[in-house]
This record gives sequence, structure tokens and C-alpha cells, in this order.
Amino acid sequence: MGKYKRSERTILLSKKLLENPNRVYPLREFALELDVAKSSMSEDIKLISKLFKEKEFGDVETTHGAAGGVKFTPYSSENKKDEVLNNLKEILSNSDRVLPGGYLYYSDVIYHPRICDDLGLLFATKYKDEKIDYVLTIETKGIPIAMAAAKYLDAEVVVARRENRVTEGPVMTINYISGSNRRIQTMSLNKRAMQPAKNVLVLDDFMKAGGTAKGLSELVKEYNCNLKGIGVIIDTEKPRKKLVDEYYYLLKLKNINELKREIVIGR
Repeated sequence: MGKYKRSERTILLSKKLLENPNRVYPLREFALELDVAKSSMSEDIKLISKLFKEKEFGDVETTHGAAGGVKFTPYSSENKKDEVLNNLKEILSNSDRVLPGGYLYYSDVIYHPRICDDLGLLFATKYKDEKIDYVLTIETKGIPIAMAAAKYLDAEVVVARRENRVTEGPVMTINYISGSNRRIQTMSLNKRAMQPAKNVLVLDDFMKAGGTAKGLSELVKEYNCNLKGIGVIIDTEKPRKKLVDEYYYLLKLKNINELKREIVIGR
């Protein structure tokens, strides 16, 4: 491998950091890969750090010493957050999304790669200082947002099942109360899915009364892990009293008028 110019090195380093957020890379590894002195590598990283901060991509941190490394922690600026949520609010307010029974259609948004990636970054920004090890969700609509957030947090995704499956192996199963209809339901998780004493972020797509979030929180306790937060994309205005006390939502569904085909969404 030949020598690279500084401009070329900064491009390669930036790509590596952007594709692997929250991972610590030893400076020695970069220096060997690009065939350059560690001192020159440090200067390259300073340039990248300055640019990333100016453009509000995130923070590039370095640690010194023989085992020195570099880590990129992405975040979403307030302006970017406003742009993402205002755009999503506009999309979801379309009258064509009113379904029979007064429900909101939003599956296409949940499974849209770019939108989901943007929302995942918002959750990662909120919980970036919590050292998250696992992002826990329940099948199926919670999976895309959990994957997106976990990528930015450099965490593992753990998916609880509503029904036990043979392919899951030995499982932990709990009963929980569905907040919307007060029915007893179950969720299961492989016994080896989470190690004790790890930090867990619970994410889901939608919250009405908070029954699912409560059930996932109970699972975290069963694994002797630390619940660091609960996040949902859409929260409902009613009922006001949820089964979980603290949670973070991106949008608030205030009302759906099926007859007038009106959707009211706020933040």
C-alpha cells in the first residue's frame, strides 16, 4: 500500500468513523493501515474533529498514551431534529392515513430506511451518555427503529417475542397487562439474550397506555440489567396516565377524527 496524502487520509478516516459510531479505534491501527506516523495521524484526526463539530455531525474524541484511540459519537442538532420531526409530522397528518376504527397508518414510515435512520439518530442523541449495551424492543414494528438507534449507539439489538418459538431455545417468559384493553399477554426472550448488569434502552414504535413498555421494563429487571430509558416514536394524548412513569417520545398523536378524516399530531 502506497503513501496517502493528508486529504486522502482524512477522507478514509472520516468514512471509517462515520460507518462505525461509538467504537474506539486504536491510533496504531489507523497508522498501520495508512502507513503513516501516529503524530501525523493525530493531526488528521484534529482536522476531522474540527469539521465534524462545525457541521454538527458529532464529537470525535481521542485518548492518549500507548493504547490511545479515537471514537466518533454522532448526534442530531436541534435544527436537524426540528427538520426531521416536522417532516414526519406533515407526512403523518395526511387524511389518507385515517384507517377504519380511528387508527393511524404509519407502517410505511417505520420501514422507510432514511426516515428510520434519522429517527434512530434522535434516540441515540437523547441517550448517547448512557453507555447503552442493548436496545430492547418487541416484534415487529419496533425492530427497524431499534436497529437504527443501536447502530449509532454501537449496541446490540434484542427482540422480545409475543409467542415462544422453538428456534429461540430456552426463554424467559413474563405476563404483562396490555394497557389498551387490559388483557393479560405474554412476551418471551431467550435466556442468553442479555448479560446481567448491562445498560438497556427500551424502544418501541407506538405507545397508547404503556402496557408493552411496562412489560419490556419488567423483562429488563428479570435479567438484572439497568433500564436507562424508554423511547417511543408516537405517543397518544389519551390516556394521559401511562403504565410507565418516565419515557421519551418524538411525536404526540392528539386526535383522529374518522368522520372528518382529520389527524392532529403535535410535539
